[in-house]
Amino acid sequence: MATNKLALLRYKTIDNCLRNRFRKWTLEDLIAKVSDALYEYEGISSGVSRRTIQGDIQMMRSDKLGYNAPIVVIDRKFYLYEDEQYSITNSPVSHADTEKMKEMVSLLKHLNGFRYFEEMSDMIARLENNVNKSTGQSKNYIQFESNAQLKGLEHINRLYQAILSKTPLMIEYKSFRALDSQRKVYYPYLLKEFRNRWFLICTPRGGTMLTLALDRIIEFHELTKEPFVEYEGVDFERYYNDLIGVTKSPKDRAQKVLLKFDPSHAPYVLTKPLHQSQTVLAEKEDGVLVRIDVILNFELEKEILSFGEFVRVVAPRILASRIEKRLAHAAAQYGKSIKKPGTASGS
Repeated sequence: MATNKLALLRYKTIDNCLRNRFRKWTLEDLIAKVSDALYEYEGISSGVSRRTIQGDIQMMRSDKLGYNAPIVVIDRKFYLYEDEQYSITNSPVSHADTEKMKEMVSLLKHLNGFRYFEEMSDMIARLENNVNKSTGQSKNYIQFESNAQLKGLEHINRLYQAILSKTPLMIEYKSFRALDSQRKVYYPYLLKEFRNRWFLICTPRGGTMLTLALDRIIEFHELTKEPFVEYEGVDFERYYNDLIGVTKSPKDRAQKVLLKFDPSHAPYVLTKPLHQSQTVLAEKEDGVLVRIDVILNFELEKEILSFGEFVRVVAPRILASRIEKRLAHAAAQYGKSIKKPGTASGS
C-alpha cells in the first residue's frame, strides 16, 4: 500500500504528540498540531479535518503499515500510547520505503564525486550497507563503530528539527551527579557528536550555555508558543575548532600543548593527528615532539592518558601536573606508585 508524503507527515506529527507524555492530547489538540505541521512544512493553510485524523489514528493502530500502534483513549477524551516506549519510528521499514532508500543511495553515490559531498563517503557507505543488509541482498561488509546500548540516539531527529525551527524545549534531564532529574526550558543551538556520544549545546532560560548529553535526557517536548532566545557572541561554525571533545565555555582560550611521544607510537600520532592544529616540532631517535593548540579540558586529558607510558606532557606545566596526579591515582589502584619524573631508581 503506497503512503503519500502528507499522510506520513500526519502520522509522524501524531506520533510526536503521543510520545510527549508531559501533557494530555485530545482529538482537537492533535488536529491543531497536524494543521500546524502541514502549514510549516508544506504551506497548506486549510488545515485538516476531524475525520482525517480519526482515520489516521485507525491506520496507525492497524497492521496495514506495520505500525500496530498501541493508541488508547483515556476518559473517552485523551489519546496516548499505552506503551510509553512505543514510536512508529521503531517499526520495520516497508518494502516500498526500502526501494525509495535504494534510489536515494544511488543518487548520493553519483553526487559523492562533487566537492560539496566529499565528506559524505562514510555515511553513503553506511546507508548502502544497511539497506542491502535489510533486504537480504548481501551480508554486512562494513562494520562501523557502534554501541547498541547507547541511549539518546532516538532524540536526534526531533532535536535537530527544534534547532532548525528555533523552538524552545522543555527537557527533563538527569546528570550523572544528580540524584533526581530536573525539568527546565532550554533553547537549543547545536547537536555535536564525539566518540559515538551525542550532545546538545543549549542554554537554559536565564542561564549560560550548557552541554547536555543525549543519553541523559529522559524526555522533552517542544514549546511552540514560547519565544526563542538566540545565543549572541558565538560563531558555532568555529567555536569548537580549538578543542578535543565538547567541554568548553565561552571564556576558555586555547593553550599551546607540547607532547613527546615514544618512537614506537610516533607513527600513530603522525598518521592520525590528535587535533587539526597538530604540528611536528622535532623527530629524533628518542621520540617525536608535537604541538597542538587546544582548550585544556577533561577530554584532552583522557586522550593523553589513552597513550599510557608512551607519551609525556612537556607543556603547559598545569596539564603535566594533572596527568601526573591521575597516573599516580591509577597506579594506586594496583597498590603501586609512580616515580616522579627525574627520580632515580633504587638499587
